[in-house]
Amino acid sequence: MIFEFSQRLKKLPPYLFAEIDRMKRELRSRGKELIDLGVGDPDQPTPPHIIEALSRAARDPSTHNYALDFGMTELREAIADWYRRRFGVELDPATEILPLLGAKEGIAHLPLAFVNPGEVVLVPNPGYPVYLSGTIFAGGLPVSMGLLEKNGFLPDFSGIPEETADRTRLMFLNYPNNPTAAVCDPGFFEEAASFAAQHQIILCHDAAYTELAYDGFSPSSFLQAPGAKEVGIEFHSLSKTYNMTGWRVGFAVGNEEVIRGLSKVKSNIDSGIFRAVQFAAIAALKGPQDFRLELLETYRRRRDILVDGLNSLGWKVAKPRATFYVWCRTPEGYDSASFATLLLEETGIVTTPGVGLGSYGEGYVRISLTRPEEELAEAVERLKTLKIFR
Repeated sequence: MIFEFSQRLKKLPPYLFAEIDRMKRELRSRGKELIDLGVGDPDQPTPPHIIEALSRAARDPSTHNYALDFGMTELREAIADWYRRRFGVELDPATEILPLLGAKEGIAHLPLAFVNPGEVVLVPNPGYPVYLSGTIFAGGLPVSMGLLEKNGFLPDFSGIPEETADRTRLMFLNYPNNPTAAVCDPGFFEEAASFAAQHQIILCHDAAYTELAYDGFSPSSFLQAPGAKEVGIEFHSLSKTYNMTGWRVGFAVGNEEVIRGLSKVKSNIDSGIFRAVQFAAIAALKGPQDFRLELLETYRRRRDILVDGLNSLGWKVAKPRATFYVWCRTPEGYDSASFATLLLEETGIVTTPGVGLGSYGEGYVRISLTRPEEELAEAVERLKTLKIFR
């Protein structure tokens, strides 16, 4: 019997990383020691007080039943308190907050709530792949917003044709940005909110990296912009902020109608977050935050080791002000896939080819800071053997 994939799966772009994964397995089987700087997964443990909260709650039989789709009242109130403290944004816990099984899940499901087949969705390119895949699964028509270095990796709203903007149902943004590590000022969010209101577009801002910033920079929330709550929502995740990637807990906040639509999709697909994980999330949001200072200092040191090392080789790389990514141009004569392959085969360094994150990512590679300082320093030493940067 032949099992044929659905048309929606066939529309997904080729999975460039499959070949890299194959090469990683092959090199490891030959005893090659790899330095994996390709994955955006924190290597630091979840703080002990969060683990303890999970442990206590998991031993309580009352947490073992189906969770409420809308999340525990206590968790939604903790999220509201955190947003008030962090951004000065007021949220109604009853109607403007929706806990998620990780921000990725909510982002992927949102187009199902609002996008009809053929309707346009503006997708940042390069960008987190789920913006594109979620659009395709909903039958939407993804239209790229090219993130160009000359524009600070911000989309140019004035360059979007009027007829395209008027056909657009949904728009995704993400700052601080994955993969480019670009940041924006509050004025950009004001411009985005105005553009969305003018064209009746639902704006969805992925704020997963707002808490990973350095050198005194403090990223803002889209919801701080005037009129933001009238046009959209913001996604946040505990994954990067509290080293909880595997716990799968995040949230969407903002416009009541958009939250309600996403909630309706979720109620038909999942049965909520394990209540013990919700108690752990409350502990994260309301508990001690001092550990984060050391976490940020760890990433800052790693950033400086890597970027200073790359620049010493003649590779002109700017120090990112946020995220744990470094976005680098490939040397002359290499596209992103061939350069990532060269690094892997010749030095054992794993990076992410920019083209795998969108066509406008061609000519770049993304390097993650989620490995210890000594591995980053070793990566620089291995790169010296290539002698291609001068």
